[in-house]
Amino acid sequence: QVQLVESGGGLVQAGGSLRLSCAVSGRTSSFYAMGWFRQAPGKERAFVASINWSGSIANYADSVKGRFTISRDNAKNTVYLQMNSLKPEDTAVYYCNTVILSDNSRPTGSWGQGTQVTVSS
Repeated sequence: QVQLVESGGGLVQAGGSLRLSCAVSGRTSSFYAMGWFRQAPGKERAFVASINWSGSIANYADSVKGRFTISRDNAKNTVYLQMNSLKPEDTAVYYCNTVILSDNSRPTGSWGQGTQVTVSS
């Protein structure tokens, strides 16, 4: 089983940046494809970005393309989400999870506690 701990959220003004981290632990954690998801108040959890185990393939939701970058450091068992040019509509709780890339980055594991990102206008 894989354990996930998200961190790095906070309050930022529109146009600002944040970097989220997802610490991954457990069985062969470096071999999982990973993804970031977010859930805004009153909305369903939605896909943001995903990355394969080697870091050579990344996918993004249209709403974040060109602004967000997903990466991973397998030596540190950590997945990152660099978020630039943040907008108020990016406000949400952000979660990471293991995913199946070939199945539209479907999440497969248990959800962590997430990290809150709030973007003020």
